[in-house]
Amino acid sequence: MTDDRPAPIPRTADVRPRVAVSSCLMGEPVRYNAGHCRHRFLTDELSPYVDYVHVCPEMEIGLGAPRPTLRLVNAESGVRLRVRDGGADHTDAVTALADRRSADLPDLDGWILKSRSPTCGTRGVPRHLENGMPADRRGQGVFAARLAELRPLLPIEEDGRLNDPVLRDHFVARVFAHARLRALFAGAWAPRDLVAFHSAHKLQMLAHDPARYREAGRVVADAGSRPRDELAAAYTKVFSEAFAVRPRRGRHVNAMLHLFAPMSRRLDDVRRRDVADVIDAYGRGDVPLDVPMTLLRHHARGEDITYLDAQTYFEPYPPALN
Repeated sequence: MTDDRPAPIPRTADVRPRVAVSSCLMGEPVRYNAGHCRHRFLTDELSPYVDYVHVCPEMEIGLGAPRPTLRLVNAESGVRLRVRDGGADHTDAVTALADRRSADLPDLDGWILKSRSPTCGTRGVPRHLENGMPADRRGQGVFAARLAELRPLLPIEEDGRLNDPVLRDHFVARVFAHARLRALFAGAWAPRDLVAFHSAHKLQMLAHDPARYREAGRVVADAGSRPRDELAAAYTKVFSEAFAVRPRRGRHVNAMLHLFAPMSRRLDDVRRRDVADVIDAYGRGDVPLDVPMTLLRHHARGEDITYLDAQTYFEPYPPALN
């Protein structure tokens, strides 16, 4: 007898994202001066919930530590990665390494790279002229730039931006969403499983990008008529693009109102006003997001509205990371 029930939706508590990280951020002495720049959020807070893959482009192409300082140079042939004072050019070696690492690690859920590094910086890296004079600070590390070309849908962030709570929240939510989707497609999934997965992510996706939320719904509506590989690729693309958009206050309010609408029919007037007032207070910036979210989840559970309580919007990543 065939079991037609959907497979269990991968929950946040059941997945361990696989994240590649610059080795120096994990406390390894691989910097140009043989030092490190340990990032405590990564080593102390995030590490219990993810599996890390350590990467150091300079060490992996054989430069060692300590080593001569590298920098980006605006050359006639394009931006090059060179040893300071006109030394060796390591652009091709680092680019080839990015190609190999990307191919060797197809199951990653994100990259965390060292900021301002001429190999790993994702933005704002100093560039120089051929004569050694500063040019600008709009560069991107050679390794980071190549990774972004190869895996444009994969979350990539640098350590400095993780010190901002809003940016950190967005990145971590993206990583865990990616891990849940990867877990779904890694199994023997059927179209009905994708429908159930999408249903659990609807409100979280709505808070990120309403347009792609609607597009994802159209992809899922064709779940029974498209080839599996094509369906998985189409959904992965729109899902990843939606989560790449950082949610704003107004979009959170919109998502919470979608949560509140079916719930409000089960609440008395006093509780309805309480919820509406708290959502309004969040919209004005008077209270943080967790205040209305906690109240909404309380009522979803109290009224036994299972499909609302199961929304990943309530728990996009392990609560201890809040």
